Amino acid sequence: MPTGKLAKWQILLIEFDIIYVTQTAMKAQALADHLADNPVDEEYEPLKTYFPDKEVMHIDEVDKDEKPGWKLFFDGAANMKCVGIGAVLISETGHHYTVTAQLHFYCTNSMVEYEACILGLRLVVDMGVQEVLVLGDSDMLVHQIQGEWETRDLKLITYRQCLQGLCQQFRSVEFRHIPRIHNEVANVLATLASMLHHPNKAYIDPLHIQVRDQHAYYNMMEEELDGEPWFHDSREYIRMAIYPIQATCDQKRPIRCLASGFFFSGGVLYKRTPDLGLLRCIDARQATTIMT
Repeated sequence: MPTGKLAKWQILLIEFDIIYVTQTAMKAQALADHLADNPVDEEYEPLKTYFPDKEVMHIDEVDKDEKPGWKLFFDGAANMKCVGIGAVLISETGHHYTVTAQLHFYCTNSMVEYEACILGLRLVVDMGVQEVLVLGDSDMLVHQIQGEWETRDLKLITYRQCLQGLCQQFRSVEFRHIPRIHNEVANVLATLASMLHHPNKAYIDPLHIQVRDQHAYYNMMEEELDGEPWFHDSREYIRMAIYPIQATCDQKRPIRCLASGFFFSGGVLYKRTPDLGLLRCIDARQATTIMT
């Protein structure tokens, strides 16, 4: 119960029919304020909501100034284990040259980005490339090396001077900022370098990325060595509830589990599917005949 002044105010306000209403959402208030500040007059034109390209699902920006040439991507990564830097140099023909390093000294995030950029440019110098486009997701580094931003941090002044010295060894070098989503390869290299416990003892062969257009289990069975089809054990268990002679107790249980997914009818074994369909089981000879 209220006491003192609150009790007096309550007694005085009893005779009035006062209803408490909570404050409405701010977005509704903003809309009301906008309508109050912009009344409808003779110059009002309704908004046209017609959108002719409703079927367009994605709009992307195309860089018309993109020129073929050597490109250098760089990035740094820091975690609880260590700090790693990585760079990837892409030639005009699409060949990738990668370089990574692990930093064993204290450095800030800005210093890491400079270390990665310098590491990549030294790779470009060793490759003998004279024209290169440097791409990174560090907005600060790109603006500082282009002279648009002033470098006030004493720890970065030396890095900027070193980077400018490397740039003088090229006929043409251009720095450009890109979103982080377009810098995945360099980020992966830096992350990998930061997670290796003993990088001086670890060597990773160059990665060869294969393109697979079929599942891994396709064409896995080239021949049936014992002369029996691959579904022989499941079929015999369904027909006569017998196991292979050499089967142990641990091997009999998987046979029972696999057999529950098959259906035997008219001398033909079928595999049940989740949608209650039946797939006919065939051996290697029948499969070769069907494929050819």
